[in-house]
Amino acid sequence: MSGNPDNSQFNDDELVPPAWLNSEFIADALGSHEEEPELKVIDLTLSPASAKGDHYASIMFRAKVKYTNAKGEFEKSLIVKTMPEEEGHKKELIGGSPIFETELGMYTKVLPEFERILRQAGDSTKLYVNCIYHSLAPHQVLIFEDLVEKGYFVLRDREATNDEIDRVLFKLAKWHAVSIKVQHEQPDFLAPYTHGLFEMPHVLTEPFMKTGMDFFVELLSKEPELNKYKPYFESIKGDFMERLLTEWNEARNNPKVDQYRVLCHGDLHLRNIMIKYRDPNCFEDCMLLDFQISNLFPLTFDLVYSIYMLFEPEHRFKHWDDFIDYYFFVLEDVLKRIGYKGEMPTQSVLWERLHQPKYYHFFLISTFLPLMWAMKDKSVEFGDLLQNEEKRRQCSFSTGYIKDVKRLLARLDLFGLLRD
Repeated sequence: MSGNPDNSQFNDDELVPPAWLNSEFIADALGSHEEEPELKVIDLTLSPASAKGDHYASIMFRAKVKYTNAKGEFEKSLIVKTMPEEEGHKKELIGGSPIFETELGMYTKVLPEFERILRQAGDSTKLYVNCIYHSLAPHQVLIFEDLVEKGYFVLRDREATNDEIDRVLFKLAKWHAVSIKVQHEQPDFLAPYTHGLFEMPHVLTEPFMKTGMDFFVELLSKEPELNKYKPYFESIKGDFMERLLTEWNEARNNPKVDQYRVLCHGDLHLRNIMIKYRDPNCFEDCMLLDFQISNLFPLTFDLVYSIYMLFEPEHRFKHWDDFIDYYFFVLEDVLKRIGYKGEMPTQSVLWERLHQPKYYHFFLISTFLPLMWAMKDKSVEFGDLLQNEEKRRQCSFSTGYIKDVKRLLARLDLFGLLRD
């Protein structure tokens, strides 16, 4: 087994695979999937599967496998996803949370049913990468086909284009549309999926969750063009997290099943997307990844998250409305084609609800968005940002982030969000 010689671009805990991830384990997993009990691995090379910043709540390896079975000799590339075993911040952060069980359920139960409904309507859209093996014990493991081998890639060296964002929203809208139908016809099917970001037991104790608003108010004080917004944010700073969690829990605990409550992805940022082109000028597909905090929630929370974590800065400034309108166009079209019989969502109500979780808007702008700006610098490590208060303060005062905040607060002020 060997890794990539340039280890600096990978997470430290993905440089050395766990001892149990060996030829025997891969042979058992592949043999079960291919129904070939005599399958033997003759060569296995393990390396990190993703770059720093692509993910945090798991560890992932690429397994290059040569093997034989009754039909001959073959080669395959697989992605092995498992939970952190080394003691440290990553393991502490996700400890006690059901994120692995959630993702396993998504791959083995929920998304197959969503695709079945699309196929019945003549829609061949692929919602998830094929999972060839899964286990909860003795190790939490998911094994997937390697999308890189199929021509997919993660955007790291440039910003996403308008068309690429459209394609992501196209797929998200289909996912949401099918989940609206499932909620209407099988209300118990998605009932277990209620663990989003703020239901993770240790997230709320993380220092980065508490300092974001403090740094944000400090920025408003120092930037003349933003001074006018300081009194409002100063007034809510002391109990901001309480306001945010009240808003979140009211949405979570609302028992009403309606046409705006869906299975949200929960973490739709650019590094959780892989893109494929047929040729340099012909887009073919995108694949949504990482369903660890997928949860039943108002669809607007997925859209708000996407605005700050998926859209590029110029998208937020110039194309915010166009992207959301396109999403709604696809949502409505798919609901009709899959035979949804409930009350249809409307564009006007969607826009009204998009502005309702205002403290969630504020949280993403003040706490998550500066981290996204910092990650544009490839020398920055995401885990280090989460744990280093001074580095977080620095990224809250970057030039690009300040320009973004000026545009965003002007828009939210226009829609009346900056007052109680």
